[in-house]
Amino acid sequence: MSILSIIVVVLAAIIAIPLIVALFLKKEYRIEERITINQPTPTVFNYIRFVKNQEHYSKWVMTDPNMQKTLTGTDGTVGFIYAWNSEDKGVGQGEQQITALVENKKMNSEVRFIKPFEGTGHVTMLTDSKGATETEVTWSMEGKSKYPMNFMNFFLGKVLHKDMQISLQNLKNNLEKKQMI
Repeated sequence: MSILSIIVVVLAAIIAIPLIVALFLKKEYRIEERITINQPTPTVFNYIRFVKNQEHYSKWVMTDPNMQKTLTGTDGTVGFIYAWNSEDKGVGQGEQQITALVENKKMNSEVRFIKPFEGTGHVTMLTDSKGATETEVTWSMEGKSKYPMNFMNFFLGKVLHKDMQISLQNLKNNLEKKQMI
């Protein structure tokens, strides 16, 4: 076998193996993290319901402070859209729309990714009172990835969990220091 033939076989295997593995991986993904914040539930909920506040705690939003942002509607209400566009490939382009609010309990939103990859995620932020001055926040995101992009779920899951943990810690720090910008 010639060197060129070996290179072609190795390259074919490098391409084929992830495609074959992706056939057997779930297309659905779900990430969830939680943290307890030493603040009353109304204080916490009234902060997280405003999507623009993510500029002060979300690792993803904070990655590119120079990204272009477009706000449509009234923040903190159903229908509000926070759109972003960044030259940073790690941030890309997309929008987040509030789809449901249950006062002091839950905010649902749909995140529509445009660049670098198209996709839709459904995000829920739950607040659960653990006493007069403690609130547990659960942040989850779920969606589906088309084949063969579902192969990336295996690797991205760990990164997204870590980023979500960092974001929740930022949220906790901001709220406990009452730096609610």
